[in-house]
Amino acid sequence: MTGTVRRPAPAPTAARSAVPGLDAPGPGPGPDDLGQPDGYSIGELAETAGVSVKTVRFYSDSGLLPEAGRSPGGHRRYGAGALERLRTVRRLRALGLALPAVADVLHGEAELAGALARQRQETHRQMAELRWREAALAAFELAGPEGLELLGEALDSPPGPDVLAAFWRRILPVRLPARLTTAIVGSAVPELPTDPTPQQALAYARLHALASDRAAAASIRELTGPGPGCDAVKMYDGLGEAYELAGQELRAGRPPAAGGALDCFVQAHAAAERTTDSADYRRGLAARTIGRRDPRMERYWSLAAELRADGEPDMGSAHTWLAAALKTSVRYA
Repeated sequence: MTGTVRRPAPAPTAARSAVPGLDAPGPGPGPDDLGQPDGYSIGELAETAGVSVKTVRFYSDSGLLPEAGRSPGGHRRYGAGALERLRTVRRLRALGLALPAVADVLHGEAELAGALARQRQETHRQMAELRWREAALAAFELAGPEGLELLGEALDSPPGPDVLAAFWRRILPVRLPARLTTAIVGSAVPELPTDPTPQQALAYARLHALASDRAAAASIRELTGPGPGCDAVKMYDGLGEAYELAGQELRAGRPPAAGGALDCFVQAHAAAERTTDSADYRRGLAARTIGRRDPRMERYWSLAAELRADGEPDMGSAHTWLAAALKTSVRYA
């Protein structure tokens, strides 16, 4: 078996003795050792603890259950405290602690509470991963012929934001300040549910496939990015405020219309292009906004919305609201 952890057992301390089995076994057998005047043989210890001899030997060889000595015939002997220590090892293992973590606790290199807290966090992570796998298996029936490749590729590693974040960094201007890039990526990448439905697992798989297409990202940046001579920093700074205002309109259930949010949206573009807001500028901006529509980005926002459990407006829904408001205002100007 693997996982051997050999360490010397330190002298017991008052702090660790509060937890049964965390003291090292005594230096030798004692007359009060549960009716064993000369300690335990490996077979006696295994039988008393209800485990196999192989298990006792493995823990001994791993340094978790030191021997008290050897019999005249060369057989292992275990002294006072060995039984409780063995039971403690089994309890820690039953709670999922790996051998190195068990050794750290037994040898006083880690607090029991801390080790258990870390194991709880790891168990939470594993359970989330299993819930995603379960949802993906259920989603296979929804996915059609593409299902195996689509879901298998997306869940080849635990679901997370990295692929989506990398997609946004590829479509944003290269020299955008880090503060803006971080803010945009943070807003654009949906937080993944910890207990997804099959529909959400499928949405994530499709989003993962879209975001993994580097050629698509390059063409999206060329189509939707700032034009020549445009101050990208000014534009994205202004758009952030416009999207926030549009989000308020969406939360209130108001239809796209002229107002502060649209004015902020137009001003962001006008300032970035070093011009002023006017009726003619708005007509041109409306035409450019329609011309820069990309069905792949519309699909991104649609899939991202499926993953968002809170139903809050995102950059995609805010942009759609503003584009519709601009179109409407120009039509009736």
